Amino acid sequence: MASSQTTDDADPDDPIGYFLEDLRFHGKSERTREYYERVLREFERFIGDPERSPRSESLAPGEATQRECMAWVHSLRDDLAESTVATYASYLHRFYDYMTQVGAFDSNPMALVVEEMNESIDKDPTRREISVPQMRTFVGGITHPLEQAVVVTLLKTGMRVGELCNLDLRDLRLSGQADDAYQVGTRPQLDGRGDSLFVASDLGRGEEVNGEQRSAANKRKRATVIPVDDELAAVLTRWLAIRPDAISDAEPLFVSTRREWGRRLTPQMVRNVVETHARETGWYRRGGGAEENVTPHYFRHFFTTHLRDRTGDRGIVKYLRGDVAEDIIDTYTHSWGDRVREVYEQNVYSLL
Repeated sequence: MASSQTTDDADPDDPIGYFLEDLRFHGKSERTREYYERVLREFERFIGDPERSPRSESLAPGEATQRECMAWVHSLRDDLAESTVATYASYLHRFYDYMTQVGAFDSNPMALVVEEMNESIDKDPTRREISVPQMRTFVGGITHPLEQAVVVTLLKTGMRVGELCNLDLRDLRLSGQADDAYQVGTRPQLDGRGDSLFVASDLGRGEEVNGEQRSAANKRKRATVIPVDDELAAVLTRWLAIRPDAISDAEPLFVSTRREWGRRLTPQMVRNVVETHARETGWYRRGGGAEENVTPHYFRHFFTTHLRDRTGDRGIVKYLRGDVAEDIIDTYTHSWGDRVREVYEQNVYSLL
């Protein structure tokens, strides 16, 4: 329904009426337009009522901010099922998105609201919960430099197993001895970012990247620069000190030290490492489900849950996970050095 066209005179006195008329032009049924009108007019009444609006003043739709949108969504929860609340929020999101694209509004205040409502954290409330001290004990029991580096990287970054396997030396900016021993951190995206990891987006399985065909995919919405704290830097430096020469000219960050000596780690290799240590700890049972077994994907859940609770900032956590949409990403990209690293380093948990 959304159009990429803009118009210089898209400044209607009644933006909701303008949107509804365009819905008709787009061929939406009368019933659909009635649903939209009922929801959008209720939102208009909400922000127009100083006793209900968070700013205690009457606002027009074009003046509403994320805070007014969140307050309206919250007000719906007293009377409506969560699925209905989500539907109504999607109607408002589509309204703002369309009006932004045609040039009537400057921005879409529902963008971050919908991102947070779509948060997939802890879909299964019966999932095993592991505390930071318990995870610290688990990590302490892993003595092999490669295996510890893999596990700590997953836990400290929240990246997917395929994304970890696709990392090359060029994706790691690391000061100190590792910088002297290897040609690392050559990506321009890492310039001025300090110790950090670059995780690419939309990398498909079978795609050739950096001269090597990849067997795993990156699924994040946007490329992400993730800070590397002192603990992760230490385990990566320890790993690089004994890392075998890679077979691939792409110089994978993580390569096998076993039968596939020098070859890029595969997701299955990583899963085997995690399963072995989780089984020894009593956190994995053959036939057990996601609510019981600790896997590489569980580490993503652990990262998200604990860092979200510590920071209180879902936006930054979603940026680090690579879940942030295009209309939000610039907020974190432009303030990366000041905001993301500062919040991350102040709140990330200790594992060593």
